Amino acid sequence: MGNKTALVTGASDGIGLEFSDILAARGYDLVLVARREDKLNEVSAKLSEKYGVNCTVMAADLSVPQAAQTLFQRTCEQNLQIDFLVNNAGLLHNGVFTELSLAEQERMITVNVLALTSLSHLYANDMASRKKGHILNVASLAAWMAIPNQNVYAATKAYVLSFTQALADELKAANSGVVASALCPGYTATKMRDNPDQGAKLSIAPNMMMSAKEVAEAGIKGCLAGKSAIVPGAANKVTAAITRLFSKARLTRLVGSFYRNNMG
Repeated sequence: MGNKTALVTGASDGIGLEFSDILAARGYDLVLVARREDKLNEVSAKLSEKYGVNCTVMAADLSVPQAAQTLFQRTCEQNLQIDFLVNNAGLLHNGVFTELSLAEQERMITVNVLALTSLSHLYANDMASRKKGHILNVASLAAWMAIPNQNVYAATKAYVLSFTQALADELKAANSGVVASALCPGYTATKMRDNPDQGAKLSIAPNMMMSAKEVAEAGIKGCLAGKSAIVPGAANKVTAAITRLFSKARLTRLVGSFYRNNMG
């Protein structure tokens, strides 16, 4: 019997790269998905040499309509049976909602919500037909609150958390053998924070951030353990708990003030 296969979106760097490394170390063959094929080829070569696993590169822009369906079809055509799906690809745009580009915010919704939903649907059905599989959807600690100056991003991550928890219950109730988990990291040290395309930059002290490796490890372990929601790190768990102590309106005012004072 061959290795199991994991598909990771946003696999070229950051948390996605760490997901790929951890899964390869566990013996999974990989389907690596991101926009830049050259970077994916570099990751593929390194992981294949390091762990002796098979890596398949599939460059795809998940902001393009029907990209998820096309990706699924490509894996089917190559007889790649996906045992572990990691929906990690995501976009972030900071700033005042009415001042940000509408097109860029719609693109963020397409990647963070529509592509993730489509891939979850397509691969959950395929996994259920085999009575086994894991789906890990990357949400965010932002999912637990409304965030002024990060309105749409936080809303997309709230969707991911709610959707995944409901999906996990449905899959369990149906005895499908498929596990769905939402990973909710807080501030994480990745290149995404320094990407000029994200708009205004939030100033965060380094000691408030987890490493991408720590976040990815927590996600994989939690998903394999069958958890429907995973909040990595003690400080993030405390933050998630604190959100329940305030009214929605009060919490939004507090978070909004913090973001306005720390975003440049």
